Amino acid sequence: MDNAQLSLTSEDIISRNNVRVTGQGKRTIVLAHGFGCDQNMWRFMWPALEKHFKVVVFDYVGSGKSRLFSYDKKRYQALDGYAQDVIEVCDTLGLEDVIFVGHSVSSIIGMIASQLRPELFSKLVMVCPSPCFLNLGSEYSGGFDKEDLEELINLMDKNYIGWANYLAPLVMGQSHSEELINELSGSFCSTDPKYSKPFAQATFFSDYRSILSKELHPCLILQSANDSLAAVDVGEYMKEQIPNATFEIIDGTGHCLHMTEPDKVLQSMYSFLNIPV
Repeated sequence: MDNAQLSLTSEDIISRNNVRVTGQGKRTIVLAHGFGCDQNMWRFMWPALEKHFKVVVFDYVGSGKSRLFSYDKKRYQALDGYAQDVIEVCDTLGLEDVIFVGHSVSSIIGMIASQLRPELFSKLVMVCPSPCFLNLGSEYSGGFDKEDLEELINLMDKNYIGWANYLAPLVMGQSHSEELINELSGSFCSTDPKYSKPFAQATFFSDYRSILSKELHPCLILQSANDSLAAVDVGEYMKEQIPNATFEIIDGTGHCLHMTEPDKVLQSMYSFLNIPV
């Protein structure tokens, strides 16, 4: 951890990550947003979850209403820096046995955090996860050739609005409402590329396949039946690699099932968490 982060108070961390706590349940569930998003993307699910859990939502530094002056370029050049934020939020709130729900890259961030501090977590729920977005020959198919991802990242420098308008329908799914697609595009555009580009690079060029077999917490993997970013094959690969994993395919399209199919995601989560419905 860098020296600047060592001196942070509890109030600093709450402000840094724009932490919000609701609900009165005895068990705690942490909802972590994906790249280019913020905590508001969970709004379709957290009212239902508040009936059963204490719900914690937050924004990664550089996203949403986080404290931008806390951004540290070195810390956030890899997903490990974001995982450290998750740990600090949990420690600040005095949490234990957390159920961590991560969307997309946050699934891997949560896994990193859970292996650094296993006692903080009880179960992991992964919504459209991928441990590696790269195609690595016959060894592994993550969905994208490196050259294509490099071109996508370079577009952020050349035409940031064009990049957002191209990526949003790809991520949300072309078949979904224009309102949701525009919301995601707006979320991308509202994030300064000073922060979003390093997060994008850490997300799309990392390879965390090696940590899958080390994950000992029970995991629920929820994959979209039609996802341009993380195919069903990726979820099946993760199921094979994680010792205690449950894998389900949600009948839906796009990479944001928590927004487009929240009821289906909730139903799968309740079953996994033994919550009566």
